[in-house]
Amino acid sequence: MTESHSARTVFIVSDGTGITAETFSHAVLSQFEQVSFTPVRIPFIDGAEKAAEAVRRINRCADEEKQPPLVFSTLVNPEVAFVVRQANCSFLDLFGTFIRPLEEALGLKSSHSVGRSHMGGLGAQYQKRIEAINFTLAHDDGQYVRGLEQAEVILIGVSRCGKTPTSLYLAMQYAVKAANFPLIPEDFERGTLPATLAPYRKKLFGLSIDPKRLSEVRTQRRPDSKYATLEQCVYEVAKAERMMRIEGVPCLSTTARSIEEISTKVLEEIGLNRSSY
Repeated sequence: MTESHSARTVFIVSDGTGITAETFSHAVLSQFEQVSFTPVRIPFIDGAEKAAEAVRRINRCADEEKQPPLVFSTLVNPEVAFVVRQANCSFLDLFGTFIRPLEEALGLKSSHSVGRSHMGGLGAQYQKRIEAINFTLAHDDGQYVRGLEQAEVILIGVSRCGKTPTSLYLAMQYAVKAANFPLIPEDFERGTLPATLAPYRKKLFGLSIDPKRLSEVRTQRRPDSKYATLEQCVYEVAKAERMMRIEGVPCLSTTARSIEEISTKVLEEIGLNRSSY
């Protein structure tokens, strides 16, 4: 492979936050593992002057790198998009690619309204997401057990297996009220799930992790502690997985999975048909 193909700059150009374009670009570019991509987000390009400045940045990058950068665009305004399209780049128009065929299929013209995918900051959906985030923060790591009946899912597993980031992702992206509860050595000695969780068995979902990876994670947090030793991690993971099998709690290893994959699997297993916000 030539050097020119080993690294590319990717501009995310949007009239809003750029989150939609960035998410799409990550999904597409992940198929090209042999190339190192450097993303640059240029949000809120909502007029000709800002579009011209974006073009200057893109052209400057093309001159410095001696190759046109990639541009992922969710610019809705056709005139603004036209300005950016003139830059020295490979222009990928995400909205244009899909809106025009949809207009033909539906026999309708789109509104071409800026920011429609992120509107409703004061609406019911937004409030639901805020409520889910607040609930999840309050019910992190078993610190608050009142109100667990409101939880849509309760993640359980040993310390540092990924419960907190998964819970927060579910709340932020899907407005899921997700609590999480640690399984500790005292639970293993007793041989049963914590009594607090007994009434909510159908809401439980277990997360596990490879003991070696767990030891690495715990060592970063508490080096030279029994808590982080491989022996302790092997013991806790084995006991936790055995307990979940006996109790009939579905379980998933987080070792080689992203937060997005884990969250999608959780939603699928517990039967929550929820769209991201």
